[in-house]
Amino acid sequence: MRLPAVATVLLLSTTGCVKEISSEERLDRETQFLGAAGSTPDAVALGKVHCDDTDEALNQARNVNRPETDRVLSYIDLYTSLMKRNATFEEAMNRNPDLHYTEGSQSLVAAREKCILQTADVRMEFETYVRELVDVPTVQEIKGGNTVTVARMDFNTLRQAIEALNPDDKETLLNRVGNAEKKVAPPKSEEDSAPTSSGRKRGK
Repeated sequence: MRLPAVATVLLLSTTGCVKEISSEERLDRETQFLGAAGSTPDAVALGKVHCDDTDEALNQARNVNRPETDRVLSYIDLYTSLMKRNATFEEAMNRNPDLHYTEGSQSLVAAREKCILQTADVRMEFETYVRELVDVPTVQEIKGGNTVTVARMDFNTLRQAIEALNPDDKETLLNRVGNAEKKVAPPKSEEDSAPTSSGRKRGK
């Protein structure tokens, strides 16, 4: 099964605090190290790459009680992480076919198949959600007694998700997001919403 290349990889950094590194982040660092080393990983190094620890990240992405922007970001992180792991397996086994026959090769092949299936499942779920958001990108809200159109989520994050998925109709989806963005009422500036000396809000 052919997996599309990911066009956008998120690089997240945290400053000012120390946090515990999750197993997801640790595996990402390992796969990045293997790729950066410029050499084909051996069976031992490749044995550290697997896709059995994605349940927590997937549950975060599925959590309907979280803001939709946060859910999409979780899907992006998980999907790009899985894509990197698949790329590590693909490159290693193509460059070194002996990995198919070395001791413990069955576990490597099984781990690779697990990653392929997991990536396909996450992609289908992620893409279904993104297309739903593109179909209904805005909602109606009552503000100040008036009905206004507001964004369902951050449009730039939605664009980022489309770039990560890179579907065949990517440009069409991006254009639809752009058209939806034009329909959203721009937020009032502090100056416009500030009361005048008579107590009325300033208007144009």
